[in-house]
Amino acid sequence: MTQHSPLFQSVFGEAWEHLPPVMRKHYDVRPGSNDMVVVEGALDVERSRLARLLSPVLRLYGALMPYSGKQVPVTVRFTSPPGTRHFVFDRVLRFPGHSPYRFHSHMEHRKNDEMVEFMRFGIGWRSRYAWDGQRVRLHHAGYVWRIFGLFIPLPLELLLGRSDAWEEPLSDDSFRMEMAVVHPWFGKTYSYGGTFRVTEVCHG
Repeated sequence: MTQHSPLFQSVFGEAWEHLPPVMRKHYDVRPGSNDMVVVEGALDVERSRLARLLSPVLRLYGALMPYSGKQVPVTVRFTSPPGTRHFVFDRVLRFPGHSPYRFHSHMEHRKNDEMVEFMRFGIGWRSRYAWDGQRVRLHHAGYVWRIFGLFIPLPLELLLGRSDAWEEPLSDDSFRMEMAVVHPWFGKTYSYGGTFRVTEVCHG
């Protein structure tokens, strides 16, 4: 691996060479470059009563989506701004009856197979990536608050639950995915899932 390799090549390690073509396209963004990958699809977004009650707070921190919906059109642009090693998610969702909603976050590679997805104010979700031969699995590794360079664990599992996700290839250009937050007492509090197609891969 070199500085010109995709950021996720370091995350997946030796498994990178075994990823299906669509997964490698999806993650084919080099750190600090002008690369861009665009995927388009539709999501089913579900929120429990607990998630709806917490929605104002979650929106303040830029976490999760504020509405429920079926087959919500989505466009996601993945980039890595110059001077960073961030993997940026720039999502635009078009919920019926609402203005387009932009859901922005970025990931940073912490070590080995671990990534941290940061929202506003340094709130982050830690996850470990693995390819099991059929799906890319994102295993929950805790929530953190980064302040003054320190990673402080946050016990948000007690409030929302743990977050896990998977992505499964369907063809050389399409995949399906699901993310679910499951509370130890109240069950699934929030989830979204759907099918996407890679529509653009640009190496700047």
